[in-house]
Amino acid sequence: MQNPNPEMIDDEIPELDDEWFARARPAREVLPLSLQKKLGMLDAQDDEPVQLSHAVIERFRATGAGWQARIDVALQDWLKTHSPG
Repeated sequence: MQNPNPEMIDDEIPELDDEWFARARPAREVLPLSLQKKLGMLDAQDDEPVQLSHAVIERFRATGAGWQARIDVALQDWLKTHSPG
């Protein structure tokens, strides 16, 4: 492998290493739903309104951007061990 060209090295942009990838999260968990819609990440069925308690919404909203996706992840995880209905 040849040595990198010093003019092409940007110290402000770190190399993505194993630690960075270990911290990485899927886009569905971190992007707001409005951006996911604009990017075409949502199916039509993903855009259905649901009714949740104010307490649940506020607890998730307090976690910051991507809170709606985290609700979805939490419900999907719950479905692994429970049956709705």
